[in-house]
Amino acid sequence: MNLLQSYAQALVTPENGWWLFLTLAGILAIAIPVLIGMAMLTWFERKVLGWLHLRHGPMYVGPFGLLQPFADAIKLMTKELFLPGKANTLMFVLAPILVFVPALLAWAVIPLGPDPLFGMNMVIADINLGVLYILAVSSLGVYGILLAGWASNSKYPFLGAVRSGAQMVSYEVSLGLIVLSVILLAGSMNLTAIVNAQQTVWFFIPAFPAFVMFLISILAECNRHPFDLPEAEAELVAGYNTEYSSMGFGMFFLGEYIAMITMSAFTVLLFLGGWLPPLNIAPFTYIPGIFWFAGKVLLVLFFMIWVRGTLPRYRYDQLMRLGWKVFLPLSLGWLVLTAVAVKVWGNLA
Repeated sequence: MNLLQSYAQALVTPENGWWLFLTLAGILAIAIPVLIGMAMLTWFERKVLGWLHLRHGPMYVGPFGLLQPFADAIKLMTKELFLPGKANTLMFVLAPILVFVPALLAWAVIPLGPDPLFGMNMVIADINLGVLYILAVSSLGVYGILLAGWASNSKYPFLGAVRSGAQMVSYEVSLGLIVLSVILLAGSMNLTAIVNAQQTVWFFIPAFPAFVMFLISILAECNRHPFDLPEAEAELVAGYNTEYSSMGFGMFFLGEYIAMITMSAFTVLLFLGGWLPPLNIAPFTYIPGIFWFAGKVLLVLFFMIWVRGTLPRYRYDQLMRLGWKVFLPLSLGWLVLTAVAVKVWGNLA
């Protein structure tokens, strides 16, 4: 039973209408921290890149530059919104929303661990097809990017949108096969059950090759360096969002960083034990699970930023070859190997 259902049964009855208030409160309790986390992720990325480049990063707006993301948000909201004269206005305005909303919707099924006060699972909807829901919702973002490039009626955004569509579809195939292998190990598509199946051993240990492929695939799925070819400044100016300004650009910006946090949380749930501590002994068990979960998500985000500050950008032919000729056969082979191992020895649940 998830947190919202427990509160609703304990505090209200269906007839008095308070269940709607509690549901909305639960949604805001998840959405607001995610949005704040997204804002602070931009600060964290600029700080880490600054350390990698031997410079300071944000340091003037607020203590340690912590208010820099909010200053950037105010700047974006107060800038003038331009609409290209020959653009499809409705689709042009709708495209950033189609990128931002799916990245946020995925958090409806992501469990954050037991509530420190009541011990109940902190999740909006603990559905049995949680893994399938995240894969389906996260793949919707490509429609917003394709729509943005097409609706701009400009060649550079259109080229960036086509690149992004091909890239995201290519890596979603191997991503789905890797997730299937994890489902076989856990014997369930419920995210809470997958985490509980890692009580003995985190899945990144028996499935280390799949873990490495998954980390690389989420970089391509989020259009992150070294696979940020849809936004390549050298040849595409800025890619699919070239014609956007003000909060139109801001919505793309928000969607990308929320997608980073979402895919990092997905990685933690599938391979790094979710909210489980490294060892089920004191003093590790004294720390609430949500802090372990947040720490692991931050670790994966640091990896994504570290890669950006370290590796050169791939060429487009290298990107597609890696996805179709390397990751696809390897992930398919790993799925078959996992299925045979589960058939012989059983799953790890």
